[in-house]
Amino acid sequence: MAENITIRRATETDLEIMVGFNIAMARETEDKGLDTDTLRRGIAALLRNDNLGFYLVAEVDGQPAGQIMVTTEWSDWRNSHFWWLQSLYVLPEHRRKGVFRSLYDYIVARAKEAGDVCGIRLYVERTNHRAKDVYVNLGMELSHYDMYEVEF
Repeated sequence: MAENITIRRATETDLEIMVGFNIAMARETEDKGLDTDTLRRGIAALLRNDNLGFYLVAEVDGQPAGQIMVTTEWSDWRNSHFWWLQSLYVLPEHRRKGVFRSLYDYIVARAKEAGDVCGIRLYVERTNHRAKDVYVNLGMELSHYDMYEVEF
């Protein structure tokens, strides 16, 4: 288990770290290249506008080791929000050492404290079986919903 893991809210000074983490995550999980300028502007917009969500950074011994983005979805059925976990990335040398667990536990605690969050959701690429195993081991369950989309 990694020692000295701290979780903090990302700031604009973390922008380039998050750009790099997102590029690595997309390449690793979906073999997808991202447009760096668009990505940079997207992360910067979120960092400047809390209504879009927030990023958290996990540090090990003071150095960035992972990140996660949280966005919200309003549920009229529950009169509450779901927090969506997105853009999760942990550097390979810090995997299986508690970094993601620390991020997840931090998010769950903050969601429960918020008082208007009814649950946490995420989506995962179908063939990413290792990630699916991690989520199940955290106590998450496979939803009965399928996701559809159209991109513009």
